[in-house]
Amino acid sequence: MRRADRLFQIIQIMQRRAGIITAEEIAVELEVSHRTVYRDIQDLMANRVPIRGERGVGYMMEGGYDLPPLMFTAEEIDALMLGASWVLNNGDPDIQRAAADILSKVEAVLPNDRRGLMQKARQVVPKIDTAPEIKIHMPTVRQSIRDHSKVKTEYVREDGTPSVRVLYPLVTVFFQNIQLLVAWCELRQSFRNFRMDRFESYTPLDETFSARIFEELDDYLRRQREAG
Repeated sequence: MRRADRLFQIIQIMQRRAGIITAEEIAVELEVSHRTVYRDIQDLMANRVPIRGERGVGYMMEGGYDLPPLMFTAEEIDALMLGASWVLNNGDPDIQRAAADILSKVEAVLPNDRRGLMQKARQVVPKIDTAPEIKIHMPTVRQSIRDHSKVKTEYVREDGTPSVRVLYPLVTVFFQNIQLLVAWCELRQSFRNFRMDRFESYTPLDETFSARIFEELDDYLRRQREAG
């Protein structure tokens, strides 16, 4: 790892960590010696990066410090390319365009050596040809989640029976060939999973739901994971 990359990684590790982190913990993550970490932190502090602490005790980053943008490491660029490639192959048309725009914007402002890493990324993401068609407008779904907007839907149950429901859309879940919407259902007064391809209509209402429901959602998702 280049020294410049290592310095950025140290800052990122400290910003990610809430509270004090030891040089040993940083050294383990970066796979370098304690001495290297001590030297790098002293250099960062000498360059006015707001790090507090001391050798043998631990360090923490003061609030309000931002890294220069888009100084991605090789692994971060690979992660970005992998995620964008999946969206380009398997997302709905609007989010495919968004992924392509992100890659163009990132490539336009990266330094030359980092831009080369984007072009060298070699990861194959297959296109899922068996995914059923989604009839509703996915940008509307995503916006309703961001806005905490209740929605009125027409939904076809697994047995083919139509159902009209008011939902509180909370999160989308991606499986290999289907997408789900996890939502609070006013009809059932509980969380439910809805297949995106079974919605016949999806209309946001002029009414919002409380963000406190997301706390209950975490417990629901944990139970779902435990149940497989």
